[in-house]
Amino acid sequence: MKQMTAALEAPKQATFVVSEALAFAIMLAALLIAPFYIYPVFLMKALCFALFACAFNLLIGYVGLLSFGHALFFGWAAYVAAHMAKVWGLTPELAVLAGTAVGAALGFVTGALAIRRQGIYFAMITLALSQMMYFFALQAKFTGGEDGIQAVPRGRLFGIIDLSDQTAMYGFVLVIFLAAFLLIYRIIHSPFGEVLKAIRENEPRAISLGYKTDRYKLIAFVLSATLAGLAGSTKAIVFQLASLTDVHWTMSGEVVLMTLVGGLGTVFGPVVGAFIIVAMQTYLAEFGQWVTVIQGTIFIACVLLFRRGIVGEIAHLLRIRL
Repeated sequence: MKQMTAALEAPKQATFVVSEALAFAIMLAALLIAPFYIYPVFLMKALCFALFACAFNLLIGYVGLLSFGHALFFGWAAYVAAHMAKVWGLTPELAVLAGTAVGAALGFVTGALAIRRQGIYFAMITLALSQMMYFFALQAKFTGGEDGIQAVPRGRLFGIIDLSDQTAMYGFVLVIFLAAFLLIYRIIHSPFGEVLKAIRENEPRAISLGYKTDRYKLIAFVLSATLAGLAGSTKAIVFQLASLTDVHWTMSGEVVLMTLVGGLGTVFGPVVGAFIIVAMQTYLAEFGQWVTVIQGTIFIACVLLFRRGIVGEIAHLLRIRL
C-alpha cells in the first residue's frame, strides 16, 4: 500500500517541482530585464520589501505564528548597517552582515520570550517588544532620533565595485534577494520545513511524535528575523537612509498586507504582494493620504474575493504549487 501511494504521489511531486522551477525562471528573467524598462531604484525598493515579506511568510505561512513586530528586526538592522557604513566606515557587505547579525540576535531574544505563548498573545508580545525598541530608537543618540541616519555612503563592494552606480547597486540587491529566496525555498522543502508545517497543522500531534516544537519554532523565528534584518540592512544601503519609519508598527502592518495580498504560505506570493504594494505607494503617491484608503480597499477585496491571495488563487486554479 505504501509503495502504491508513493507511486501515485511521485508524478504530482514532479509536477510541483517543474511548476516552481518554471515560475522561478520567469521571475529571474523578469528581474534581469526589468532595469532596462523600469526605474532601478523602484525595483531595488521592491526587492528589499519582497525579501522582508518572504522572511515574514516563513514564520506565519509555514509555522502559523503571526508576528506584529517584524519591523523591530527590519528597522534595527537598517540602523546598525547605516551606522556601521557611515560612522565606522565599513564596506557595504560588512555593514549588511552586521545589520543581519543584529536582526538574528534580536530575533533570538524576542523569540525566546514570545514563543512561550500562542495566538493573539504571541502577536501582542512581539508588538509590545517592537514598540519598546521603537521608543528606544526615538531617544538614542546614534539613531539620529526623528532625523534618522542620513547620507549613508554606499561605498565599494569588496573594495572594488562602486555601488554609487545604479546598475552595480541593482546587481548587488538582486544577488542578495535571489540567495535569500533560494535559502527560504530550501528551508521549507527540507525535513526541517516539513516539521514546521506539521507544527502549523497540529502542534499537539507533533509533540506526541517526539518533536520539541518550541525549539523548532525558535529556530524558525530566528531565521525569519535574520532574513528580515538582511532586508533592512540592504534597504539602508540602497536608500542611504535609516529612519523611524523602518521600526514603526506600521511597517509590521505593511509586511502583513504584502504577504496576504500575494498569498499566505506560498513561495512566490510575498514577492508579488510586495511589488504590488510598493508600486501602489510609488505611483499613487499623488493621491496623498488616499493611498492608505486605496490599499485598505484592495486588502478587503483580496480577503473577500481572493482568500488564498493572488498567487494562491492562481496556483489553486492551475492545480500547481507556487
